Amino acid sequence: MAKAAIMGYGTVGSGVYDIIRINAAKLTKSAGEDIDLKYILDIREFDDHPEKELFTKDVNDIINDDEVSVVAEVMGGLHPAYEFTKSLLMAGKNVVTSNKELVATYGSELIATAKENGVNYLFEASVGGGIPVLRPLACCLAANNIKKIAGILNGTTNYILYQMITNSKSFDMALKDAQANGYAERNPAADIEGYDACRKIAILASLASGFEVDYSEISTEGITNITLDDVKCARELDAVIKLIGYAEFFENGKIYAHVAPMMIKNGSMLSGVDDVFNAVLINGDAVGDVMFYGPGAGKLPTASAVVADIVDCIVHKGMSRRIGWIKPRSSIAAGKDDKKFSYFVRADKNADITGFGTVTEFRSLGDENVFITEPMTASEMDEARAIVKTAIRILD
Repeated sequence: MAKAAIMGYGTVGSGVYDIIRINAAKLTKSAGEDIDLKYILDIREFDDHPEKELFTKDVNDIINDDEVSVVAEVMGGLHPAYEFTKSLLMAGKNVVTSNKELVATYGSELIATAKENGVNYLFEASVGGGIPVLRPLACCLAANNIKKIAGILNGTTNYILYQMITNSKSFDMALKDAQANGYAERNPAADIEGYDACRKIAILASLASGFEVDYSEISTEGITNITLDDVKCARELDAVIKLIGYAEFFENGKIYAHVAPMMIKNGSMLSGVDDVFNAVLINGDAVGDVMFYGPGAGKLPTASAVVADIVDCIVHKGMSRRIGWIKPRSSIAAGKDDKKFSYFVRADKNADITGFGTVTEFRSLGDENVFITEPMTASEMDEARAIVKTAIRILD
């Protein structure tokens, strides 16, 4: 029998508990032995919980218990999650997590610590919630050199843009709707400013390359400046606007990455990903394009991925899984001008657009012109922004 613990009894932690209890027979079959939940760590009181005896406020109860072999860290945040996780790994316990902030910030160190102690640090739930994407990327696509990754990685922003696109709601109205439905936090900055998606594309790019991609080096732009006029003009060009986490892998070992709103032509694989759903499009040199799609967050979808990692640790006890990356000796971030994009542009009718070269899909709409530029660097577009209302990269 394998003994497990949960650190954090919030939305995801309670989902992990529910799955372990409800699907006990299936988990026993998958793991090859029973999974017994021995501890739940939380600073709050749960006197009405049917198994209140499992709760502890002292992480040392878990660290010092030799029977516990795997721990689910679903606390969120950096501290004390980092300190607890490292101590558990050093004590010879497997740790699985949904904590994208922790994985993106301390992943290299924690993966190395796990390896040094003959255990595993797994984090399938940190990207895409219940969507299986990290293990397929590391294992099923191992025969490929990954060329590009483009993902709709945040359900909150996708829901807001979906409401703007389909129901003509303003950004502010769509955000309030998302908050009312529980899709956005009271302080939604991490979502709408792109920080959540930034950490996720950093994890994906790190796993694909085998080297840590520092999320602080990723250019990040949210959706707060997207207007209904942008959405309507994109529709005129048979396209939609989505917040995209993007990474491209160059032959010289450098990685170009950004998070930003991008225009996607209708009919492409990502254009129809609506509402709160997420999707990750991966291009490999052998397989071509493959897409992983599903619920990117939520109690049970995320907990599903966490529990799957628990099972993986039990099945591979005593073995170090090759899912992770190492810290590079120097930055592997490509420069912002190492990649060119065409741009969707809105400009006043009297604006001089000759600097954009030969434009395509030109439309005259009211008092402005809408068009697609030739491929340009970020610096070239920065110089032109003074004469445009909107400039949004186009996903190629």
